Amino acid sequence: MDKNRTELLHKIAKTYVVDGLGGKNFGTIPYHQSVSLRAPLNPGGSAVPITGRDELRNTWWAPLPTLVKGTTFIDSYINAEGSKVTVEFFCDIIEPACRLRIMDRFKIDADGKITEQENFFDPRNVTNAGWDA
Repeated sequence: MDKNRTELLHKIAKTYVVDGLGGKNFGTIPYHQSVSLRAPLNPGGSAVPITGRDELRNTWWAPLPTLVKGTTFIDSYINAEGSKVTVEFFCDIIEPACRLRIMDRFKIDADGKITEQENFFDPRNVTNAGWDA
């Protein structure tokens, strides 16, 4: 795999965690105009993706700046083809106060834009369902 492509994918993953989510700056995330996002906390859950950059900003991103206290980047991993990057990180939530252990997978196009994203985390700490639900 091309070294520049590897560096780009790692940079996209870290930028998403540190500058985007942690820095509360949607504009730093290189989303494609027709990006799709699957996440446990989407309306409809992971089975119903949010599609389109503007819809993502309005539906998924809108509450995040008031909910996210901070993030801690752990590591990122790239598939053999250099088309996907997965990032591991902690996301500290303000209310309810908790820490989420998250893995996000991104599909990246030839122009370095995120075309697909899927969040993997246990949402019980933020939905107040608890561990006994």
